Amino acid sequence: MSKRKHHEPKTASTPATSQLTAAGIDFQVLEYEHDPDHMDQGYGIEAAARLGIDPKHVYKTLMADLGHERVIAVVPVDGHLDLKALAASVGAKKAVMADPATAQRESGYVLGGISPFGQRTRHRIVLDAGALDADRIVVSGGKRGFDVSLKPQDLIAVLDAVTAPLSTW
Repeated sequence: MSKRKHHEPKTASTPATSQLTAAGIDFQVLEYEHDPDHMDQGYGIEAAARLGIDPKHVYKTLMADLGHERVIAVVPVDGHLDLKALAASVGAKKAVMADPATAQRESGYVLGGISPFGQRTRHRIVLDAGALDADRIVVSGGKRGFDVSLKPQDLIAVLDAVTAPLSTW
């Protein structure tokens, strides 16, 4: 089965969409007007609400620190990252959330716009296993208000990601 390349205007290009396009992945850009005044529930919940998508199909990108390296967890926006499960999934003893400044510097993106794709520094990626139950998931496309929809299997293939149960509710 061949994959169709997604062509988009140059103005909508981010490192994330550039990586997806270069890999020949079929993805859809989803944009909405980000409202910084209504962030009570977080960026991901805002994205789900503004796009009219079930939050179980919208995923946030979080960076955790293992002490000797950082790792990326991709989990549903309506859940919480289980740091013990993340550590176990990569063979580490402990994981803590990375410092926000470190996450921004190493990813190359601002908080609320961190994409698992096109990051400045390559990290191991763990996708919550629940994503495999969905035909498509939505992740940040590299800017606030700019997301991409794609098959979870394509995320795994492009990022050489592993899957593990990472979320709690």
